Amino acid sequence: MRATDMQLRLQKRPKSPIIIEGFPGFGLVGTIATEFLIKHLDAEPIGLIRLDEVPPVIAVHKGEAIEPLGIFYAKKTNIMILHALSSVQGFEWGLAGLLAKIANDTKAKEIISLEGVGSEAESDQPRAFFMGKNEKRLKSCGAMPLQEGIIMGVTGALLLKKDIPLTCFFAETHSALPDSRAAAKLIEILDKYLGLKVDYKP
Repeated sequence: MRATDMQLRLQKRPKSPIIIEGFPGFGLVGTIATEFLIKHLDAEPIGLIRLDEVPPVIAVHKGEAIEPLGIFYAKKTNIMILHALSSVQGFEWGLAGLLAKIANDTKAKEIISLEGVGSEAESDQPRAFFMGKNEKRLKSCGAMPLQEGIIMGVTGALLLKKDIPLTCFFAETHSALPDSRAAAKLIEILDKYLGLKVDYKP
């Protein structure tokens, strides 16, 4: 599906934001992490992406329905957050194109992808990996460069686009079930990378 076939509704268009996206991949790590960020950065809903072919999985929060593909904005930190609840299998290329368009239209400083990666070793302290250009800064946050692996989904499609400033963070998870510990590791690394001053321990 092409980005032009998708319905994008944005009530606000922030200038030069950082865009953080998390799709429901392995361990639902990206979805859990972005949900945490929305709450702890006091982000407000500013838009949505509508795909009629995607199953309408709706979460309810404080008595209100949450969009399957919602876009939120934290004004204080100038961060846009794409929070995805529904599987977007089959629409990865179109969504990557749409994200790139949003980044270009808002002159985004950076797109940050949050993902889980499979690990056979069970540990209380999952490791974090990265792919990005500023290797020295990324290493200083406690993540290691990803040397080998297979990346699928929207993040995989974004990595093939050379004209966008993209940084990817991955946290180890050994379960396909929701993994809050791996999501907390991503929040810890992201907090150091962006200086958000959020407490990842909850």
